[in-house]
Amino acid sequence: MKTDLSYLNEMSGGNRELMQEMISIFLAQVDEFARDMELHLRNKDYDKLGKLAHKAKSSVSIMGLNKLANDLKMLEELTKNGKDPSKYPRLVKSFRDETTEAVEELNVVKKNIELYF
Repeated sequence: MKTDLSYLNEMSGGNRELMQEMISIFLAQVDEFARDMELHLRNKDYDKLGKLAHKAKSSVSIMGLNKLANDLKMLEELTKNGKDPSKYPRLVKSFRDETTEAVEELNVVKKNIELYF
């Protein structure tokens, strides 16, 4: 699995309804995050890109997307310091790719949460 929901399970105290709600929030946010990241990248608005990476980092962390959380931290730090803008497109693409897989997975988990927890 792409996601690791052990932190979500722990944070929610095993409350399946709360877990489903948190998954729903993530699912609602993730496409907007990706669109806005791509927009900020195209517009070379790196300050907004970094701030959005920071905001998205907590959401992906809760869903156990730890590699992606690290990529977002790197993107945040790079944009904050104005370093290596050539790396930004790869990191934004990584966000889109990783979350696309995670969304498919989380839709299944959300519908069948009792099978997972």
